[in-house]
Amino acid sequence: MKKIPRGNYPIVSEVKQMAKAPKKLNRAFYQRPALELAPDLLGKILVHRLGKRQYRARIVETEAYVGEHDLACHASKGRTRRTEIMFGAGGQAYIYLIYGMYTMLNVVASNEGDAQAVLIRAGEPLDGWRADLSGPGKLARAFELTLAENGLDLTGDKLYLVDESGQRPRIVASKRVGVDYAKEWKEALLRFYDANSDAVSNPRS
Repeated sequence: MKKIPRGNYPIVSEVKQMAKAPKKLNRAFYQRPALELAPDLLGKILVHRLGKRQYRARIVETEAYVGEHDLACHASKGRTRRTEIMFGAGGQAYIYLIYGMYTMLNVVASNEGDAQAVLIRAGEPLDGWRADLSGPGKLARAFELTLAENGLDLTGDKLYLVDESGQRPRIVASKRVGVDYAKEWKEALLRFYDANSDAVSNPRS
């Protein structure tokens, strides 16, 4: 049996590299201020598994709601049955209904007792999925998110986020949408979007 001669061979180039599995975002990722979390969510992949179906989209627009002192934040009205989830630990889904018709998906941020959240405003559908996700109501409806998902653990296996896109967003900060009632807080630059994406809702800066 012939011996295989030793030498400096380009072994790496001869071996197929296994693709890295998508990295699910852990609880520590969410447990920080919404102002930090909101821009960092851009480019992350939102996943909703419904039986044999799976919806995935790259997040391209978010809004931060930074606590009870933020007059545009639901928590500014105090601790209620609706906002209770916001006072919990970061890494949960806060889903609520507007106009009696549309659900909205928020990611609870920060730590228990500090009511902060990030609204997911828009996304780019993946895997050949054709959907208009250019607004928070459109996104939640296309993802089939209902009030039944309110409070879901975002580190679980039904609704979660992963870091796998590899795309670097060009982040722009602007005023939040539809918060003219929030006095001086309506001017806060707490909306973040990827200027490279066509899926961002209007207006753009």
